Amino acid sequence: MSGAGKKVADVAFKAGKAIDWDGMAKLLVSEEARREFGTLRRAFDEVNTQLQTKFSQEPEPVDWEYYRKGIGSRLVDMYKQAYDEVQIPKYVDNVTPQYKPKFDALLVELKEAEQLSLKESERLEKEVAEVQDLKKRLSTMTADEYFEKHPELKKKFDDEIRNDYWGY
Repeated sequence: MSGAGKKVADVAFKAGKAIDWDGMAKLLVSEEARREFGTLRRAFDEVNTQLQTKFSQEPEPVDWEYYRKGIGSRLVDMYKQAYDEVQIPKYVDNVTPQYKPKFDALLVELKEAEQLSLKESERLEKEVAEVQDLKKRLSTMTADEYFEKHPELKKKFDDEIRNDYWGY
């Protein structure tokens, strides 16, 4: 097998191991999405198996002597010469160098977005906890306790009272 084909098979095998199929399956909500996901996984496994079996093996050498006995040496020699002259071009990857910097930049952007998302999620979780705590204590909370947590509102109400502005 050519070096490029073996490399493709190796990459596909490693990619198959790196995929968290169970983790992705847990994210699916609808039954239709689960069916489609199962179909995708089976197709991926099928292709991956083919890459590992068919394309990762070297072809068996041709037994020219066997054919010489049955067909005749002149015709077999002609085929052998044509077979030996066949040059399979090596795969030259011109695409990866073009897109690798773009992909790396997207990975950096993704990591930054992930960090921002985690920070925002943490902030929102704290806010939800505060609101739930406030909801529990609201029925027994005094105005002084509320204004202690929100001094800007106390200042606003004090200003309104001092200026004799009652909102109507």
